[in-house]
Amino acid sequence: MTIFSPLKQIRNNIENIGIDETIDLSDRKHITLHNTLAFTTSLIVIGYVPFLFRYLPESRIILYIVLAQVPLNLSILLLNYLKHYLIARVYSHLFCVITFVTISLLAGVEMNMHLYLLLPIMIAFFLYPDSQKRIMYTMVLIALGSFVGLEIWFLNHNGILKPSLAFVRTMATVLNTGLIVFIVGFSFYIYTIYSQAEKGLRDKQEEADALLLNILPKEIASILKHENRVIADQFDGVSILFADIVNFTPMSAKMMPTELVALLNEVFSCFDTLVEKYGLEKIKTIGDCYMVAAGVPRPRSDHAHILTRFALDIRDYVSQHEFRGKRLALRIGLNSGSVVAGVIGHMKFSYDLWGDAVNTASRMESHGTGGFIQIAETTYGLIKDDFICEPRGVVSVKGKGEMNVWYVLDNKI
Repeated sequence: MTIFSPLKQIRNNIENIGIDETIDLSDRKHITLHNTLAFTTSLIVIGYVPFLFRYLPESRIILYIVLAQVPLNLSILLLNYLKHYLIARVYSHLFCVITFVTISLLAGVEMNMHLYLLLPIMIAFFLYPDSQKRIMYTMVLIALGSFVGLEIWFLNHNGILKPSLAFVRTMATVLNTGLIVFIVGFSFYIYTIYSQAEKGLRDKQEEADALLLNILPKEIASILKHENRVIADQFDGVSILFADIVNFTPMSAKMMPTELVALLNEVFSCFDTLVEKYGLEKIKTIGDCYMVAAGVPRPRSDHAHILTRFALDIRDYVSQHEFRGKRLALRIGLNSGSVVAGVIGHMKFSYDLWGDAVNTASRMESHGTGGFIQIAETTYGLIKDDFICEPRGVVSVKGKGEMNVWYVLDNKI
């Protein structure tokens, strides 16, 4: 805690007057800005008082008007506290315009008070939300009209009070300095707000990008963000794996929904970790079925080898662990070949694979055996020199007819 902590707390308390959880985030910045302006303006006005005291009695009327600004400004905080936000905005603009016009008429053009009418014009564009644009433009026109009217008045008239030259010059210097300080301070405050807003947008963009990368490969996500086209590519060297939990349907009928989801999450989270380790691409999960591929969307020559290692890892992991007090076994099918890969959907994107190689991989799983990794002949031809494979023989596969298949037992090394 620093010596400035209490001051920061006071500032935060003032900024947040009239704000609670019911206030929309887009409206909060307008309210906090108004609160800050009301309090800061009161302090600036008080700073003018010593200079006005110096020139009593000729400054008496102007001094009374200036002193009245403090409670008038602070009453804005009360209106915001009572959630009369629009009334507070209109009220603050009108009494500012009336004050600046009145002092300008009394003191004359040389004091430069009429230049302060530029402040309600400038501030209005930051103070009103989009839903109150008509009122904002009305307030701007009132202030602008008052400024033009004073300029015309000063062509043929001077100050009603006809103050002394010394008083006018002193107050002109003070007012000019105050105007510059206010504009610089206000500009810095707006800069701070917009910097925070930009940071918030960047953070949201990073969150959105991270979410997109959890759904799609980074190469596909980049295309989707920057190009408006159908995403579809042909890949000739790809391996696809399907893994399914044996007897999952009867087991799930005896489990609570939350317990079932927790079990799948525990199993598939391990798979996700291995996918990242091996640089594979998780395609999707369908119930208790896990689909992953190697060679898309980044081609790699070792697609069959790396996916077989993944298959051995998940087989061994599941067979060696208990999940929610239950022993599980996987039925794993793997195949290699050509696929078409692309994105489907406009709202919920999905990166998916199509082709005979995909269908065969699915059949290898569904016609497989619990606890075993079953592969088709294409994959066997790619990995047989590096893995211990055991022929299962000829299997009648739905939609494919009779096929020679093998079990992958282990690495040769």
